[in-house]
Amino acid sequence: MERITIIGAGTMGKGIALVCAQAGFEVIVQDIQQESLDKCKSYIDRFLDAGNIRYMTSLEEAVASSDLVIEAVLEIMDLKKSIFKTMDQFSPRHAILATNTSTMSPTEIASHTSRPEKCIALHFFNPVHKMKLIEVVTGLETSKETVKAAFDFGSKIGKECVKINEFPGFATSRMNCLIGNEAMNMVMEGVGSIADIDQAMKLGLNHPMGPLELADLVGLDSRLRNMEYLHKTLGEKFRPCPILQKYVSAGWTGKKAGRGFYQYDERGNKI
Repeated sequence: MERITIIGAGTMGKGIALVCAQAGFEVIVQDIQQESLDKCKSYIDRFLDAGNIRYMTSLEEAVASSDLVIEAVLEIMDLKKSIFKTMDQFSPRHAILATNTSTMSPTEIASHTSRPEKCIALHFFNPVHKMKLIEVVTGLETSKETVKAAFDFGSKIGKECVKINEFPGFATSRMNCLIGNEAMNMVMEGVGSIADIDQAMKLGLNHPMGPLELADLVGLDSRLRNMEYLHKTLGEKFRPCPILQKYVSAGWTGKKAGRGFYQYDERGNKI
């Protein structure tokens, strides 16, 4: 495995591209928006003086010679299916096709390709260059060879991999969404202030970051999409907290917007 293509130059895409480049892989980052590619390049240039990275707007060209393609776009199933269909059509037959989804079915995504045995979910965590875990989530037809290749890839980029059998929310997102949603309900109910609830989780349960601060980092719009999917697939206990829906409707989508549960300055520091 030498050439890796990342589809999507957002928060997760640029982080995955960075760690792949740091590990010595040839990397292509694809996004339909040149502005997103420019921001991705600026981010990666802060960490790397030089790296074998190219940036493209054409998905077909970006995947044409790749050994591994990692999709890192919004958590919208129809979008992922469409991208995987194109990835399958234009990438080499030996290439592994991976999704960075945090909740959605790799089996359903893979069903829109002609190579479901080579499809898998590789769930990275934000910020990618600091977080050590990759959840390797198998679909119904994912082969043992594909799983082994995924673990080998994870090792080469300095990550620990765990194998998770497909189920909505996998292991980490299922637990994390529940914790975050309950913290939001506690804010709504007046149990404590936003800062005190986060501090209680950090000091009392040894979490490195409070659940509300983490939700801001992930993006409240992304968290809401995840909760809606889990509510649909796993039932009532995953019903999104009304305050989450209200904040997203107001455009308070977290750190990237300058406001979520906390307010942030232009450098992303809490005010």
